[in-house]
Amino acid sequence: MSIEDVPADWSIQEVAVLAGTTSRTLRHYDSLGLLAPSRIASNGYRHYNQAALIRLQRILLLRELGLGLPSIAAVLARENSATSALRTHVAWLRDEQLRLSRLITSVEKTIAAEAAGEEIMAKDMLDGFDHTHHKDEVEQRWGKEAYARSDAWWRSMNSTERDSWKENVNSLNRDWIAVWSSRATASSTAAQELALRHVSWLRSIPGTPAAAPGGDVRGYILGLADMYVADLRFAANYGGQDGAAFVRDALTFYAEREI
Repeated sequence: MSIEDVPADWSIQEVAVLAGTTSRTLRHYDSLGLLAPSRIASNGYRHYNQAALIRLQRILLLRELGLGLPSIAAVLARENSATSALRTHVAWLRDEQLRLSRLITSVEKTIAAEAAGEEIMAKDMLDGFDHTHHKDEVEQRWGKEAYARSDAWWRSMNSTERDSWKENVNSLNRDWIAVWSSRATASSTAAQELALRHVSWLRSIPGTPAAAPGGDVRGYILGLADMYVADLRFAANYGGQDGAAFVRDALTFYAEREI
């Protein structure tokens, strides 16, 4: 295909098919100010150019992270660079890709073993279903004992307790994005209330310096705050590096005054 063959834009029907969505959804995005068509043809049909498709990709990725449309609108409004934001998502997607690859391999081994009437090691059967993919990183940063205590705490919970804990974390992340998107300052009451909630959450996890008696809570919080920005996998939890920088600044402000 030559450059002349590449369309300058795509009709709303074509975009809907490519994105696995509907024309109605795309029109709804427009009504919310999320995604305007790049042009409207004489027949009234909406068309979208490459820039619009890049923005749509960003919207769909943020939906994958569980953000609602109002939060997505606020995130997009505050972004300085779509490219930087997409890099954050690539890092998150690659991490998720590795985890899913382990899950697929694990299930395929189980299917093969069942078909052959063979036994399968539990570690192979359950690979990819737990949180141990951060084991080496945690041990390097905070020691083997810290990981062991956190791991034992996690394994002691039943599935309902784990789901509840995960939802609490997701709720905290969504609230950080909402406050950042509202253009509040890191020192604002809303941000500092979230910082307190964040620190309380960290204190609830056995094995972390925040939970250990006499632990370096302040150093731990400040180190994590910097990591949220530096590590794109963590930044994705807060809508990208700009959102993570807001979380870092709010936690730093809190730690320097309250810890």
